[in-house]
Amino acid sequence: MFTLKPPAGLAALKVPKDNPLSEAKIELGKQLYFDARLSRDNTVSCASCHDPAKGWSNGEAVATGIDGQKGGRSAPTIINSAYQYFQFWDGRAAELEGQALGPIQNPIEMNMSLDELVAKLNAIEGYRKQFQDVFGAEVTSDGIAKAIASFERTVLSGDAPFDRFKAGDAKALSEAAERGRKVFFNKAQCSSCHTGANFTDGAFHNIGIGMDKEKPDEGRRTESKLEGDRGSFKTPTLREIARTAPYMHDGSLATLEEVVEYYDKGGTPNPQLDEAIFPLNLKEDEKRDLVTFLKEGLAGASYPDVKPPKLPE
Repeated sequence: MFTLKPPAGLAALKVPKDNPLSEAKIELGKQLYFDARLSRDNTVSCASCHDPAKGWSNGEAVATGIDGQKGGRSAPTIINSAYQYFQFWDGRAAELEGQALGPIQNPIEMNMSLDELVAKLNAIEGYRKQFQDVFGAEVTSDGIAKAIASFERTVLSGDAPFDRFKAGDAKALSEAAERGRKVFFNKAQCSSCHTGANFTDGAFHNIGIGMDKEKPDEGRRTESKLEGDRGSFKTPTLREIARTAPYMHDGSLATLEEVVEYYDKGGTPNPQLDEAIFPLNLKEDEKRDLVTFLKEGLAGASYPDVKPPKLPE
């Protein structure tokens, strides 16, 4: 049995009983994650939109699929996604296993039916053998999802200066970052949503982004059908936030400075605006310190900089 030890500051990881971790399964998932053959034209992999070199996102406003097609939302980081039950910005999938096959089947992302993908991978001897070793069967869509999810559970970031400060190291944060920490947890009230070890409540909030457009993205409402969820999106983790620009579900804010300014003004008015969003009236030095805390205080001591593996043939 493989035991995954999270970095300092993170909680013990809950792993589904029907998908226990193993080194072989994680390695298989890693290969699948980086393999562009999971797409119809062999050009797009999971890593295309969730690139370790780009904060496990893609560095662009929205996701890009085969034939250069653009999605309507940004690619969320994979970092610490193992701690979130709801997956995707609108929470339409449960757990990493529920998320893994979505982009593969999406016509503007990887555009592969599961039957076609299973046949394609079963024709690759290296994959067929590994699936037999890991799952005791040839390639199946269930096995693909479980393997990719297992790999993604290892993409963790913790042991940041904030964690060491919280553990008692008074010098772990710079003076500016420590001032910013106080702004974060007090005057700016960022922790009302960005809470806990992973700096997210895992819930959905309308902060006004895009709500001034003629046809705003409905967000969580598309799943819940509740009017109160209109324009609400999942709270992202703030771990490694300095690496994951641009920000928000539509990638509309390029820098953390812009994000802080947006919150400081109180978001974009609309009927479903979250009650936690209101003008903050931060001073310029408080804004700078807050950004410093986000950039310095939440960057892990060991970033999960995973390199593409050798792919089976």
